[in-house]
Amino acid sequence: MTLTTTIHVMRHGEVDNPDGILYGRLPGYHLSELGRAMAAEVARTLKVQGRDITYVVASPLERAQESAQPTADAYGLTVEVDSRLIEAENLFEGEAVNANRAQLAAPRNWSRYRNPLRPSWGEPYVEQAQRMRDAVRTALARARGHEALVVSHQLPIWCLRTFIEGRAFAHLPAQRECSLASLTSLTFCDSTLVGLTYSEPAIEFLAQASDMVPGTSDAALATGEGRA
Repeated sequence: MTLTTTIHVMRHGEVDNPDGILYGRLPGYHLSELGRAMAAEVARTLKVQGRDITYVVASPLERAQESAQPTADAYGLTVEVDSRLIEAENLFEGEAVNANRAQLAAPRNWSRYRNPLRPSWGEPYVEQAQRMRDAVRTALARARGHEALVVSHQLPIWCLRTFIEGRAFAHLPAQRECSLASLTSLTFCDSTLVGLTYSEPAIEFLAQASDMVPGTSDAALATGEGRA
């Protein structure tokens, strides 16, 4: 008998980040009030759609765990942790890069740009795709015949999608289709991927949100100057 399994790969909701810091893997960055509303809306949407969620797992970072919790609560599950879902490593971590773009061109940063195709300023795209692929494989095994929610971060999710679609990893951040609290849903027949869809359950909140790297979403770019 063929079993159909769907893995919903979710990007976390908006983070409380008034200073516009590129927080990366730094601890202590939690969802904002709006981000919590986004996570709740994802859980509500999954329930209304009758999704058969039997496994919820997230990156170890607080914002991902908090984004997964409403869905886990709605289905009576525990949020599990998979370190392979963590944010991409980035040499600009901890810097308010959007507050003053001129600092990106400072001589001290030139060595970080020696290979933008890898990229040289952070974790290689291919390594992100591989660890995300492996995390999805685990979720597939845990939720076989049902559905799972897997919560991660924008760039790792985009690398996974790029890998699946067979495209080059090098890209412009503004081209990423992976907005806050979005779902990149992968459907499998047994172990064969047969479909990929993208949805934004929290789309009504995006115009109110600030984001470090908004991609193609309607979220504003966080600059450390507060919300407009």
